[in-house]
Amino acid sequence: MEFGFTTAAYVVAAVLFILSLGGLSGQESAKRAVWYGIVGMALAVVATLIGPGSGLWLLSILLIAGGGVIGTYVAQRVQMTEMPQLVAAMHSLVGLAAVFVGYNAHIELGNVLAMGHEQRDALEGFGALLAHKTPVEQSILRVELFLGVFIGAVTFTGSVVAYGKLAGKLNTAAIKLPGGHMLNAAAAILSAICLIWYFNTGGFLPLFVMTLAALFIGYHLIMGIGGADMPVVVSMLNSYSGWAAAAIGFSLGNDLLIVVGALVGSSGAILSYIMCKAMNRSFISVILGGFGGTSGPAMEVEGEMIAIEADGVAASLEEADSVIIIPGYGMAVAQAQQAVAELTKRLRDKGKEVRFAIHPVAGRLPGHMNVLLAEAKVPYDIVMEMDEINEDFPSTDVVIVIGSNDIVNPAAQEDPNSPIAGMPVLECWKAKQVFVSKRGQGTGYSGIENPLFYKENTRMFYGDAKDSLNKLLAMID
Repeated sequence: MEFGFTTAAYVVAAVLFILSLGGLSGQESAKRAVWYGIVGMALAVVATLIGPGSGLWLLSILLIAGGGVIGTYVAQRVQMTEMPQLVAAMHSLVGLAAVFVGYNAHIELGNVLAMGHEQRDALEGFGALLAHKTPVEQSILRVELFLGVFIGAVTFTGSVVAYGKLAGKLNTAAIKLPGGHMLNAAAAILSAICLIWYFNTGGFLPLFVMTLAALFIGYHLIMGIGGADMPVVVSMLNSYSGWAAAAIGFSLGNDLLIVVGALVGSSGAILSYIMCKAMNRSFISVILGGFGGTSGPAMEVEGEMIAIEADGVAASLEEADSVIIIPGYGMAVAQAQQAVAELTKRLRDKGKEVRFAIHPVAGRLPGHMNVLLAEAKVPYDIVMEMDEINEDFPSTDVVIVIGSNDIVNPAAQEDPNSPIAGMPVLECWKAKQVFVSKRGQGTGYSGIENPLFYKENTRMFYGDAKDSLNKLLAMID
């Protein structure tokens, strides 16, 4: 009876997770989709706690309560600008959990194999599951837990490095040790040898050696990726964490964990592929940590940046009929989305056409800008994707770029040696006038120079984005 209830609950939870994932594809359905996921997870936890092999109730409740308190505390303190770091940190925990579960499965299998038949018959839960496995099934289990530990270890150190780069605690440049990809290849080959060794012996040493190699691979792969490519890295690590969960689900014989892991892994991989297309990158190259560098010296930028004050921007906006706003991570840092929304409202009240252009990798997390604009109550129908709006720039009077660099960088088309060469970008320089809201003259997070700032039709609107826009709002009735 318990097994039947748990299976039914897992099926319902899986359906809710699928509905949740599908609902996240649209801004209007996202809130409902989040609740689907919450209910599905709550149901899965309850079904697991009261299902076959359940026990240690007090410890389980204490751990769940502790995790809930910590999660609530973190969620209340984390700003939207810190969301990418939070996601990377969560991925690291998933990877570490996969490693611990894999090691636990290895230890439990060894204990079960050392028991006599009578002791095995008295086992319950996961131990009973192991006791009834044939030698062939035990060998398959070793492969499953080995893969779970490997993917989990790669995810753990990779996510820690991604967190460090996103939080500014590590150098955002692409850094590789001497030997580069050969070191990664050697660690992967060592892991494959350890798999054969572990498959034949079932000993702890090959599992431990593989774990060290996998931890190095995760560290070196992500260190070799530059800061400009962090959005893809976050998505890729999301996929890794899903596959780690799926592998451990096979080890534990947990169908829901397999389904959820496959959903997360496949959706993360698909998102990574979409983002790679948006950045003109090779998907395989991303997985191997092989991009972020240049093949030669970057093209020198000629000209000078010309500053403009709020009154000059206001005058141009008063004369404009069409305006496109391009938000970037700088808007998130300055928390300027409310000021942007108010500016949009005032311009639209004057009968001007105002739209937003969103690049697939704007910010440091997929969908980052969409969430900020939705939070500020910007209408969904004027928020356009790059492919929908790129052809409209030549007929646009004014473009306002707020805290963006790479996604509006002409070097992607003009400089074959640029780190973002070939990346599709928002061609805002084709508009009649471009105003760039920027803190200063630096190159920003990715460290890539932007020729847009030096073009004749571009003016630099220096200062904190929120303060600058508030000054602008005071001049637009």
